Amino acid sequence: MVAILPDLGTQIIIPVCALVGIGFSLFQWVLVSKVKLSAARDNSPNNAGKNGYGDYLIEEEEGINDHNVVIKCAEIQNAISEGATSFLFTEYRYVGVFMVAFAILIFLFLGSVEGFSTSHQPCTYDQTKMCKPALATAIFSTVSFLLGAVTSVISGFLGMKIATYANARTTLEARKGVGKAFIVAFRSGAVMGFLLAANGLLVLYIAINLFKIYYGDDWEGLFEAITGYGLGGSSMALFGRVGGGIYTKAADVGADLVGKVERNIPEDDPRNPAVIADNVGDNVGDIAGMGSDLFGSYAESSCAALVVASISSFGVNHELTAMLFPLTISSVGIIVCLITTLFATDLFEIKAVKEIEPALKRQLIISTVLMTVGIAIVSWIALPSSFTIFNFGEQKEVKNWQLFLCVAVGLWAGLIIGFVTEYYTSNAYSPVQDVADSCRTGAATNVIFGLALGYKSVIIPIFAIAISIFVSFSFAAMYGIAVAALGMLSTIATGLAIDAYGPISDNAGGIAEMAGMSHRIRERTDALDAAGNTTAAIGKGFAIGSAALVSLALFGAFVSRAAISTVDVLTPKVFIGLIVGAMLPYWFSAMTMKSVGSAALKMVEEVRRQFNTIPGLIEGTAKPDYATCVKISTDASIKEMIPPGALVMLTPLVVGIIFGVETLSGVLAGSLVSGVQIAISASNTGGAWDNAKKYIEAGASEHARSLGPKGSDPHKAAVIGDTIGDPLKDTSGPSLNILIKLMAVESLVFAPFFATHGGLIFKI
Repeated sequence: MVAILPDLGTQIIIPVCALVGIGFSLFQWVLVSKVKLSAARDNSPNNAGKNGYGDYLIEEEEGINDHNVVIKCAEIQNAISEGATSFLFTEYRYVGVFMVAFAILIFLFLGSVEGFSTSHQPCTYDQTKMCKPALATAIFSTVSFLLGAVTSVISGFLGMKIATYANARTTLEARKGVGKAFIVAFRSGAVMGFLLAANGLLVLYIAINLFKIYYGDDWEGLFEAITGYGLGGSSMALFGRVGGGIYTKAADVGADLVGKVERNIPEDDPRNPAVIADNVGDNVGDIAGMGSDLFGSYAESSCAALVVASISSFGVNHELTAMLFPLTISSVGIIVCLITTLFATDLFEIKAVKEIEPALKRQLIISTVLMTVGIAIVSWIALPSSFTIFNFGEQKEVKNWQLFLCVAVGLWAGLIIGFVTEYYTSNAYSPVQDVADSCRTGAATNVIFGLALGYKSVIIPIFAIAISIFVSFSFAAMYGIAVAALGMLSTIATGLAIDAYGPISDNAGGIAEMAGMSHRIRERTDALDAAGNTTAAIGKGFAIGSAALVSLALFGAFVSRAAISTVDVLTPKVFIGLIVGAMLPYWFSAMTMKSVGSAALKMVEEVRRQFNTIPGLIEGTAKPDYATCVKISTDASIKEMIPPGALVMLTPLVVGIIFGVETLSGVLAGSLVSGVQIAISASNTGGAWDNAKKYIEAGASEHARSLGPKGSDPHKAAVIGDTIGDPLKDTSGPSLNILIKLMAVESLVFAPFFATHGGLIFKI
């Protein structure tokens, strides 16, 4: 049985879809760049087109011709952009050293499996054939590790560049109305989403084709070497997420505690010395970090699926179209997201504030529905009607409709997780309103309610993940779980677009406040920002849900690779692994929380020092020293990201070498099970506190107004909750999903080494 789609068709579809994605993102970027950031007034005749006069009148009324505002916005944008770029360069310098060291380690460990011999070895799964030497796998794994790392870094960097390019443009468009501003912010998010999805796909596709030149028919070795791509992607994401998260939250907590609580000045007030660092932080943490993170998930789920497929009938019979099924899903995903994006930017216009959140939610629903159709078509044309999948030692027969269900169940689980997250973190629903209400009696009740909300919000997502695991595993074993993760990530371009939209509108609000724009404009940017908070929480929900599936799929691939037939919880060496693995997310969270705390402490001291020593600062006659605050954040995050990073990267190596593969499989299972829970609850608690504060500030309903204007006691209690939630939702929570995935993918890459040389303590 062969697939309907010929091999040549697959070879054409994948790169074409990737290039279309890149083209579309450049097209969106051109549209964003049409918003000018210079004070020159455009007097060309095409301005007075069908509604030129109308536009002109509105402009007069909003004071659009105020050159000073435009120049100020450009200056602030410049400062933010420079701060973000210099931080990322500093971070990448340190991370570059680590990359090279780790690449050497991969080469030495994997090369030593056969004692660095260059002779061909009999294949693991078919002793009659000869396969390429382990040394080749070592070299190619190292190359793909570096490829993944570089792609991840570039994804994060480009995202940050686009976000800092678009933030001031969103502010300027907000003068013409909320719809215009929404479109600029959303388009810029789309630029990042499509660039990242298409780049990840294209680089992986090219790597597979180049490696094939050497490996020829040895697909098992080929796809084993490709796993390095996922490892590279995620290890960069870990440092990006942790470093960026510490940076942004040190600045945010410092700015809030001194500015809002002690000095009673509004958020993003230009008199606050930490304000530039805070806005830079949104870009390096939420945009560059999130970009690398989702790229890592995407790379790993593809790698996990490919590894399992290479030892199934696809790989054994060399069916290229079926083998590249994971990549075909992603390419269809790019096209689906492209159509979905047009719904937000061109087919429906946003006129009022209350239409923002529904428009973003519509994106999720439309992309999921269209993608379901897309997956059905791909499963029908790109898969044989029946095939076998490797399942812990034996081959299991699978039909193509079963594989379609595996992908679809992952896709819909993602949507459910997204909506549950939205319900628990959006201030339109009762959970957040209850948290806001508890602020009447002070910060302590706010904290209690917020924590309870976070723990409660774990229930439904976990059931969704559990059901998708059960369905996909019973249909197609570990391969089913890997494609379920890919299903969840197939609409990554849309997911990233609504996710990057958040920090961009957050920045736009900050710029409006710093440039001293009118109250009405600040209200519009606040509305965009509150919707952005929720979409950011939805994005984190996706990242965590997919991380759980990806990590389980990688776990399966690791177990197959290390030739363990069963993982028995009742054997002591597995159980000690389980219990230690479950502890790791707590250790990791403790490190990241404490780093944010100590960095924020330095920031608070610096901000206080400036308020006390610079004459005329609080009156607004003197300028604060922004650069010192930026430097504090940068130094703290570079220094503090090393220990948590080392914990995650070294654990699998230490456990694998000293205790062997069984204990390591226990550690992976334990960290997965406990990490997912903490990650979801931390993200949602933080998001809920943030939006409870926004709910009180906006005063949109009778209930919200009764809780006071800014500066009332309930509002101060809400600010304290928000400040506690900052490191939870932007540092610890999102970094945990990388911890789960990274340990699994690292174990997979080093599996051959652990299987031959590991478990020293039991060999004595």
